[in-house]
Amino acid sequence: MPVLARYVKTNAFLAIVAAILGLWGLQLVFSYLSELDALSDTYTMGEALKYILYRSPYFLEQFIPTGALLGAVVGLGLLANKSELIVMRAAGVSILRIVAWVLQPALLFVIIALAINQFVLPTTNQLAREINSGDQSSSLVTSVRGYWTVQPRYVPAANSTDDAPSFNIDGKDVLYIDYADTDGNLGEVKRWHLDNNGNLESAIRAEGGVYSPQPERKSQFDPAEVYQYQWSLRNMTELTINQSRDASQSKKPSDILRLPFAPSSVYLLTRKADDLSVTQLYEHRQFMRAQGGRSLEHELAFWQKLLSPFAILSLVVVACSFVFGSLRTHSLGLRIVVALLFGLLFSYVQDLVGFVSLATGISPLFMVLLPIIGSAAFGFYLIKRQM
Repeated sequence: MPVLARYVKTNAFLAIVAAILGLWGLQLVFSYLSELDALSDTYTMGEALKYILYRSPYFLEQFIPTGALLGAVVGLGLLANKSELIVMRAAGVSILRIVAWVLQPALLFVIIALAINQFVLPTTNQLAREINSGDQSSSLVTSVRGYWTVQPRYVPAANSTDDAPSFNIDGKDVLYIDYADTDGNLGEVKRWHLDNNGNLESAIRAEGGVYSPQPERKSQFDPAEVYQYQWSLRNMTELTINQSRDASQSKKPSDILRLPFAPSSVYLLTRKADDLSVTQLYEHRQFMRAQGGRSLEHELAFWQKLLSPFAILSLVVVACSFVFGSLRTHSLGLRIVVALLFGLLFSYVQDLVGFVSLATGISPLFMVLLPIIGSAAFGFYLIKRQM
């Protein structure tokens, strides 16, 4: 029995590796051909190759489920074509035991997928987006990214003193932060100041910012206590929109940016959901709960990445059902075609339920589990019919 187990596991493992590498290689070739159309004086072949290199871990992670499905079909199909599965069944090996043997090498790819999501994609996706955003910088059509917020602008009142400070609200600031890292460094920062009537007065752009902790303050009310985290902006430029104020009242724009969030939270808020690891998505979820808000996009990405191992295993179960179920008498080529179609269908259903969750507000956990449970139930049903 140990010899049979090792033999089945080896065949399944090698077939899954070949399927994943094959699909991954095809995707890299198609990506290379796609980037050739985007080459220009500012987007060279070297940058295109770097972009494909940074995106390759994402492609690999995306094809692991389909590759596991296809590899399991091929591995078991080769054994079935040689009547080796029939010999195993005649020797008293149950179908469920053979399925368990195939699932064991699939667990290795589950770990690989989780490792890529956790440690690789947050860095490589960001590097790829930096190259892509640089190429799209001159485009008239850009995507909305980064962190946007509106916060009141406090100024000291006329009767304010050091012992009893008081503040008035002088309009609002519309703030945009392009990028932030965990060390507190900011990318491009834009700030639009609106007066109390909602009229635009000025626009400020800074190339970046550095986190600078400030000393603790104690007062009855001080905005610095609410917006206790501050950044020093660098290379600022200002555009004054409303010139109606007296020139004597004009002030030099402040190079200090204050936020109520720590640098680690700003980092989470400026990143796309796909660019965050599982633990970072969990931190984002807890942060939004503490703020009384919710981001369905990040919750959906969290459950998709966390439950991706079960998606892989459910597809392997379906692959086993194709070999032992109704397709057991058909050729290996037909099984491969059916496996690819089912893998594509599973991927499309996953995307569809994700869009439904975002559009309707239905629990992302339930919508992510729905295709996984349906796939596993379908596979076990087909296997059960042959037992």
